[in-house]
Amino acid sequence: MIPVLFIHGFPFDHLMWRHQLAALSRWRCIAPDLRGAVASYATDLIRVLDGHRVDQFVVCGLSLGGYIAFELLREHPKRVRAAILCNTKAAADTPEAKRGRDAMIAKAQREGASAIAGELVPKLLARATPERQPEVVREVTEMIGRQPVSGIVGALRALRERPDSTPLLGRIRIPVLVVAGEDDQITPAEGMQEMARAIPGARFALIPDAGHLTPLEQPVTVSSAFADFLSKLG
Repeated sequence: MIPVLFIHGFPFDHLMWRHQLAALSRWRCIAPDLRGAVASYATDLIRVLDGHRVDQFVVCGLSLGGYIAFELLREHPKRVRAAILCNTKAAADTPEAKRGRDAMIAKAQREGASAIAGELVPKLLARATPERQPEVVREVTEMIGRQPVSGIVGALRALRERPDSTPLLGRIRIPVLVVAGEDDQITPAEGMQEMARAIPGARFALIPDAGHLTPLEQPVTVSSAFADFLSKLG
């Protein structure tokens, strides 16, 4: 079976995919931690894949990981067999969003990773998750808190400067699954559905009772959607 490259979001590590890595053991899953000081995440990940002797692969990225998936599709299109785009978008940052990135960089440098967790966690999860799944809140808070400030700053700069991938959407000619959280406050489901419509033949999956972190908030539903998509690739 074709290998699957899992690319985590910001500001997390590969453990945000832990449920999917366990559920999708039929496939060869590669889930590296992104390095925060590289010139290009896509180039760095291609080196990782080369080290694993992987030529073609399925890319599965969430949020920042989705932006990197677009980068891989632009720079290495012949190597990407299919794509799963979770809780992400194609558009570049607006001027207002860029100012927000700058403010968060300053906050991370001044107050550390725990301050970033305090700011982000309420936005990352569905509004019902804190009451229904407090263990997810703890896991997400701890995951952000253990990230190095250098990695947080590097990722924020990459987010700030990413190009607009909207023109790419209509040119994609591989199988694509777009996964959205019903209560995603960062990349709303409506926008993700529009993105799916712009990609020829893309499938769209709406995950109930989930925000921006669908793989952690609704792991069974997300893993099932992934497995169904991957099993049809042959």
